[in-house]
Amino acid sequence: MANVLIALGGNVGDVRTTFRKAIANICGMTQAALLARSADYTTPPWGDEDQAPFTNACIEIETTLDPHALLFTLHKIEKKFGRDRAHETRWGPRTLDLDLIAYDDVRLDKPELTLPHPRVFERAFVLVPLAEIAPDRVIAGRRVNDALAQLSTAGIQRLPDLD
Repeated sequence: MANVLIALGGNVGDVRTTFRKAIANICGMTQAALLARSADYTTPPWGDEDQAPFTNACIEIETTLDPHALLFTLHKIEKKFGRDRAHETRWGPRTLDLDLIAYDDVRLDKPELTLPHPRVFERAFVLVPLAEIAPDRVIAGRRVNDALAQLSTAGIQRLPDLD
């Protein structure tokens, strides 16, 4: 079984409901066990800043799928929830974004998949929820909490739990 970290994001529609349903799909379609789920956070847009704030979260799962099969499944789930990667603006609005952050200690550098995620240490909107569920996890030689301490978390707010 591989230990996997996945970041969730979105800013179109009822994102928190989408997250709940997407996580159920991830676990079902990958036959994964959900080990941890962060709270949801509202975060300022990144990249294209002229858009609505995002909601972000992270999950930790165990799965037997290899990294490429897992990525393929995550893309299928994004599409199911309305994402069209072929016709979207880079870093623009989206219903659901699922990023494979880390897969055990695997390092890959392929056109279709880079592990760990190449920009994880630049993104407080990923590291804040990640630090909630895996503060001591070492990714590419860096502890999540240590990496987060190097970034500004301005504008990131934890959302109240849903009942």
